[in-house]
Amino acid sequence: MTLIAAVCVLIAGCGGFNDKADPVSDTRVYFDTAISITVYDERAQELLEGCFAICDDMEAVLSAHDENSELYRVNHIGKGSVTVSDTLADCIAMGLEAGDISGGEFDITILPVSALWDFRSGSGSVPRPEEISEALENVDQAAVSLDGDELTLGDDGTMIDLGAIAKGYISGRIKDYLREKGCEGAVINLGGNVSTLGSKKGKAFKVGIQKPFTDRGETIATVNINEGCVISSGTYERYFIDLNGKLYHHILSAKTGYPCDTGLSQVTVIGDDDMLCDTLSTVFMLSGKDKAEAIVRDRGYDLKLVFVDNDGRAVLFDPGLGER
Repeated sequence: MTLIAAVCVLIAGCGGFNDKADPVSDTRVYFDTAISITVYDERAQELLEGCFAICDDMEAVLSAHDENSELYRVNHIGKGSVTVSDTLADCIAMGLEAGDISGGEFDITILPVSALWDFRSGSGSVPRPEEISEALENVDQAAVSLDGDELTLGDDGTMIDLGAIAKGYISGRIKDYLREKGCEGAVINLGGNVSTLGSKKGKAFKVGIQKPFTDRGETIATVNINEGCVISSGTYERYFIDLNGKLYHHILSAKTGYPCDTGLSQVTVIGDDDMLCDTLSTVFMLSGKDKAEAIVRDRGYDLKLVFVDNDGRAVLFDPGLGER
């Protein structure tokens, strides 16, 4: 994968596919997010329907806000143990690992706090300090235990939020399905998180990295990628500005209950594992640049990172080459 310091459209093109297979795209909304899938295959419409069937299934499991979803039901059973699906178990396991990696800044039991801020409505407000303190009493992933498919919640107030994990898990599942079907190539875009599938012959996909606080599609850099994912997390995705002009974004520290302030407006993670990259993009926003680089080195992750600071400066980190 090669980073190009240039501005381009989000998906500029691809090559190496059957010339007879014109791209077919469709967009539908899940988890309050527009999911766009483009398939390069003569069976495109059939494959697209299969992809969105997966999205239907995943929303029925992973949504923390749909009263009919598995996660919602788990969050409202109170203290005790329950058998969960493989999908839910996989995502919770990833979340618990991420909490350990982050040193506690990331915690999948953040839901009582994030619900106070109400970023989902688009008209959030700053909670009172005493409200945040009370909600933080229920934020501790130590209250969550997972043994295979048996999930145990140790406290009545524990509630799980998989928003930092679900999109990566879903795009990974979609790619697995398309591989099994022998799909020639595809681009999966979940609210700006882009994952690609296809032959490495011919031209690579060009995936743009969104420039923070600009119109969708205005990019700060592009990545040439044959197969993999380019996943970003940033302060520009969901936020509000109070009457004093202060910006409050949706990436909340599990230690303070307030939006993190690590000097970054965006982190992009480039790699092969969609769920890992999605999760780490949030972890690294919470940890800051130096700790993020140390985590990648120490754990031997085969990833590239792009940091954008609050002044709009972009830095590429490659563990084999350092910063550029």
